[in-house]
Amino acid sequence: MIRKIIYTGIAMLVVLALLGVWMIWGPATAFENDRYNLYIRTGMTYPQVKNLLEKDHVLKNLFFFNLISSRVRYQSNVKAGKYEIRKGVNLLDIIRMLKNGKQEPVNLIITKIRTKESLAALIGRHFECDSATFQEFLQNNDSLSAYGLDSNTALTVLIPDTYTFFWNSTASRIYKKWFAAHQAFWNPERIEQAKKEGLNPATAYILASIVEEETTKAQDKSLIASTYMNRIARGMKLSADPTIKYALKNFELKRIYDKYLEVESPYNTYKNTGLPPGPICTPSRETIDSVLGAPKTNFLYFVAKPDFSGYSNFSESFSQHIEFAKQYQKALDEEMKKAKTGN
Repeated sequence: MIRKIIYTGIAMLVVLALLGVWMIWGPATAFENDRYNLYIRTGMTYPQVKNLLEKDHVLKNLFFFNLISSRVRYQSNVKAGKYEIRKGVNLLDIIRMLKNGKQEPVNLIITKIRTKESLAALIGRHFECDSATFQEFLQNNDSLSAYGLDSNTALTVLIPDTYTFFWNSTASRIYKKWFAAHQAFWNPERIEQAKKEGLNPATAYILASIVEEETTKAQDKSLIASTYMNRIARGMKLSADPTIKYALKNFELKRIYDKYLEVESPYNTYKNTGLPPGPICTPSRETIDSVLGAPKTNFLYFVAKPDFSGYSNFSESFSQHIEFAKQYQKALDEEMKKAKTGN
């Protein structure tokens, strides 16, 4: 009888041991999807992490998670970040990942962004840093002065590309990485090209942002840049329609009417001479290079071709420009009339 009890006890211990091994080394996840992203915010405590795992039904058994976390001293060493937990991974690997702070990187793709508000919203969607905090950083001249910039020129460091960060990166750390990429882009050759045109990295970027909004045609970009530089050299106003859209914060305008030209804004290049105080979008590398490599021309005007191909007619004289403008306006009126009548 005693021997039977001993054997039964041993058998139960073996079963419990095997169960424990299975709970630790076997699949520990309870969710159905292929992966679960665990976001641990800066300052979160272990109980908060555990509550999050419980609320989202991430793990099959929190008892063993508690037990192992205590043994490896994770409970007093919680690290903020974004952690990707794959379906079927074992408990030991999950805890090891969290304890070592092995985050899943965030790839931030920057294309064309027009405003600081849009950029801040993008950051808020991808990082712990919320949009308000990031926008405050972009408006803080004290923070930006370390980079030789201010709230107007803050976006001139942003070269469209894919940037890799950690989810809990601060606004300062994100901006610092952009600035490093900006410095790498502005090599001595590009800086020298800008100087020859009477520009610096910031002003070249601002001019490129206008060119970027004027056309998508690579062939026309350098000619538009040349036209604007000719206007600047002569002390003429740039009279760039995209700056009016920016001043009005209405980027869907198809036609710029005279009433729009009266908007009071430092970005209104119909009223103010020279470049606006900051960029009106984030131009591509190619567009910046089109500004730096703009040919020498005598063009002072350009207007879209009436075939709506996206290309422009360039003119040296105002009278020639008016003729081209009339052709385009006539074609545009006809196009709008067709749209209204459905013919």
